[in-house]
Amino acid sequence: MKTLDDLLAEGVAGRRVLVRADLNVPLDGDKITDDGRVRASLPTISRLAAAGARVVVAAHLGRPKGAPEPKYSLAPVAARLGELLGAPVALADDVVGASAKSTVDGLADGGVALLENVRFDARETSKDAAERGALADEFAAMADAFVSDGFGVVHRKQASVYDVATRLPAYAGGLVLAEVEVLKRLTGDPARPYVVALGGSKVSDKLAVIEALLPKVDKILVGGGMCFTFLAAEGLGVGDSLLEAEMIDTCKRLLAEHPDKILLPADVVIADAFAADANTHTVLAANIREGWKGLDVGPITVERYAEVIAAAGTIFWNGPMGVFEYAPFAEGTRGVAQAIVDSSAFSVVGGGDSAAAVRLLGLPEDGFSHISTGGGASLEYLEGKDLPGVLVLDTALEAE
Repeated sequence: MKTLDDLLAEGVAGRRVLVRADLNVPLDGDKITDDGRVRASLPTISRLAAAGARVVVAAHLGRPKGAPEPKYSLAPVAARLGELLGAPVALADDVVGASAKSTVDGLADGGVALLENVRFDARETSKDAAERGALADEFAAMADAFVSDGFGVVHRKQASVYDVATRLPAYAGGLVLAEVEVLKRLTGDPARPYVVALGGSKVSDKLAVIEALLPKVDKILVGGGMCFTFLAAEGLGVGDSLLEAEMIDTCKRLLAEHPDKILLPADVVIADAFAADANTHTVLAANIREGWKGLDVGPITVERYAEVIAAAGTIFWNGPMGVFEYAPFAEGTRGVAQAIVDSSAFSVVGGGDSAAAVRLLGLPEDGFSHISTGGGASLEYLEGKDLPGVLVLDTALEAE
């Protein structure tokens, strides 16, 4: 695939370059609570602007229903991006309408504009290729080249990710290129032992990646809400903890097929309510009380998992060990993450909540070899699925 370096070598001064970025940040009202994805988008945008390109950024935020919703406006993102760039970022009032066109037309060389949330246009996520294509045509009319740099969306076949890359000279941005190289390292010949720490709420959400990874890894350390379905599969009572009863038989099968690979919590932190001020106790996994719910892994588990992590050659972590947003249930995630920081292994944080936890808990970002910006995309790649937004970059080059 062609890369940002190839585009810069061709020359971009005065050219309009559409950059699909991933700026889907968490908001509290109109305040960004974690700007990690905005900061991750800076290198590509900055390099283009510095080379004199007229940079048009497309991105989404949240899950609007194909029409404008003020709470999902990219206005806070435009403001933060401008602060980080040290130059104003013009925000269009629409996706490809009159405001978008005039905003792009008003760009000077080296200027940056942000289109409004692309998901305000229902065609962006349409299953109908013709509808997506019509939107992609309008994107393409505002640009001379396309740079795909939103790794968090490359697993989506959407107008601003996939279809526009078939209509403009297309290039992989630095972020997408770095992410793919890291994932190739995980799926190629990773240094052993290869350890995966998996958390998150539901086994069903992670089943495909568990099935794909089990033949390839040495250990999977299970935490988060999903651990309680595994514990139930071992015949333990889990009280009012999150439980997917329909997945118990699947968990039994996985444990039977890979008895030495899947490690489950030895102890958990339980609470009488899902709240920061709930009453809590730390108990053995076999002693979860009726009416109580597990919201974190306990210190014995952290110690055991840390021992496995310390011996690892490669570590992939996706999903928190507990409800880290609440202080009483953050220590499991903090402990496992700190063990990864302390290890000498090649370590990858698989985006999403895990990346947010790193920043919220104050862990050093440079303590990990790589922090991904795309949890879903990372998991699908590890499952062995093609990522449409990456595949189209290869296909576009072959078509030339």
